[in-house]
Amino acid sequence: MEEIDWNHFEKVEMRVGTIIAAEPLAEAKKPAFKLEIDFGDEIGKKQSSAQITRRYTHEELAGRQVIAVINFPVKRIAGFKSECLVLGVVGEDNDVVLLSPDQKVENGLRIS
Repeated sequence: MEEIDWNHFEKVEMRVGTIIAAEPLAEAKKPAFKLEIDFGDEIGKKQSSAQITRRYTHEELAGRQVIAVINFPVKRIAGFKSECLVLGVVGEDNDVVLLSPDQKVENGLRIS
């Protein structure tokens, strides 16, 4: 494992947001959802593509708080503009469990 220095870690903007909408991304090669996430007034709303279909349905995602990296470049996935990376624990066969705060917190708060 390659070590990074503290300055590199500080550049990663991980923030808490609330999923306000989720729907299947039908055009994706691998099953995924289109997510709209509210990161609060300062950051606003961002969208993300997430391959989290094994453990979650799109109906149960709305209202759920997640942690995401918000300062990666935009990535196009099946024609969809993904503006942030939702974080999760990746298990066998890419089975993802979302990272989230264990208590409700204000959207946009930074992870450190």
